[in-house]
Amino acid sequence: MAIRLKRANEYSRILLAGIRLFNGVAALFAPRALARQLGVDPDANPAALYALRLFGVRTVLIGAQLLLPDGALRAHSLRVAPLIHALDAAAAVVAGVQRQLPPRAATTAALISTTNTVLAVIAQSPKAKKTRPLWSLWG
Repeated sequence: MAIRLKRANEYSRILLAGIRLFNGVAALFAPRALARQLGVDPDANPAALYALRLFGVRTVLIGAQLLLPDGALRAHSLRVAPLIHALDAAAAVVAGVQRQLPPRAATTAALISTTNTVLAVIAQSPKAKKTRPLWSLWG
């Protein structure tokens, strides 16, 4: 049982890293295409390209942390991952409700972030869950 849980933790961590890296690289190097997918006209909203590139940098960095050999850094990244992705999902829902994104784009973004939240929770090791309360992340 413990071996299966460890495998699930590891597979979830690697899958989450892959999703983060894919989305981050897309935002960094193909922001126009990503903007169109979100229902944003990049010619009418050039600032959106800048925001997407910033999102890409952040997403690549947090994805890469999950693949680093430094166990302490990887563990920290795993501890904050559920909060990051839950807030991303909430932001997508708010953007959809406030009509800042078209409904389909907001739903897609919310589903991706919710999937990432679930993967981030599964990727947690039971030991990490027991030893670090959420408020300790900022202290």
